Amino acid sequence: MLRYLGKRFLLILPTIFVPLILVFLLLRLSPGDPAGMMLGDQATAEQIAALRTQLGLDQPIFVQFLLWLKGIVTLDLGNSIFFREPVMQIIPRYAGVTILLTLVALTLAVLIGVSMGLISAMNRNKPIDRGVVTTAVLGISLPEFWFALLLIFLFAVTLRWFPVAGYNPPSAGIVAFAATIFMPAMALGVRQSALMTRMMRSSMLDVLNEPYITTARAQGLPESTVIGRYAMRTAAMPVITVAGLSAGYMLGGAVTIEIIFALPGLGRMLVEAVGRRDYPLVEGGVLTISLVLAVLNLAIDLIYAILDPRIRYQ
Repeated sequence: MLRYLGKRFLLILPTIFVPLILVFLLLRLSPGDPAGMMLGDQATAEQIAALRTQLGLDQPIFVQFLLWLKGIVTLDLGNSIFFREPVMQIIPRYAGVTILLTLVALTLAVLIGVSMGLISAMNRNKPIDRGVVTTAVLGISLPEFWFALLLIFLFAVTLRWFPVAGYNPPSAGIVAFAATIFMPAMALGVRQSALMTRMMRSSMLDVLNEPYITTARAQGLPESTVIGRYAMRTAAMPVITVAGLSAGYMLGGAVTIEIIFALPGLGRMLVEAVGRRDYPLVEGGVLTISLVLAVLNLAIDLIYAILDPRIRYQ
């Protein structure tokens, strides 16, 4: 198992560093000068040049890149050009919101997707199956922002169950936290939930036609044992793959939801930091997202190895 995890760890290293290198180069090659934006239109060329020297922007890109790598190793990501604070202090304030939003959305997507897919497969060609399939197709077709606006109109404006926007951290109480995270999580997870529903239905139908399932039923085992002990374990494998991909999709797509619901998340912070040409903050945000994705992928690989021991020895 340790050897397998070691191999997977080495394979995820490119997913961390390749995006970082691309973002580093794109920021440096894109138009706009952070020093000029900080000082404003009234600044003189001498003032801008002095600030560029202070920020290290006057050095060659290769030297800036080496200094940046050194900062990653030493956990010193520099100071935000806009906030004038260490990036290592700013990122946690925003990253926690996005990570919690993604985890809640992913949990809801898995629970709803697996449940609906299982119900649909167990009632194949019945009205409930057709209803689930139709709903899943609609869920895949709907854009997240449209579904978010629909949730706001229904639950916040019409029923007044939840606030329109804003965020309460878990420290404010589970009820207050749930009230502000439910609609964003549902909007973010609706498409992935629909995908998991279709994947679970298809996978379960294939598994139910396998000879070992027929044998288990012929031996007189209860249907709950056949499904829960034998069919679910195999049928869940493709869903785990979709869940891993969905986590990455949600992290990247959270920015739209964060803007609509006014959540102080990492995606919203990155958009604002790019507009301000805040190089250290953008690089720190991308590094955080890359690390979270790497950990999620490693966790998915570990779950794979637990469910299917053959994978450990490949």
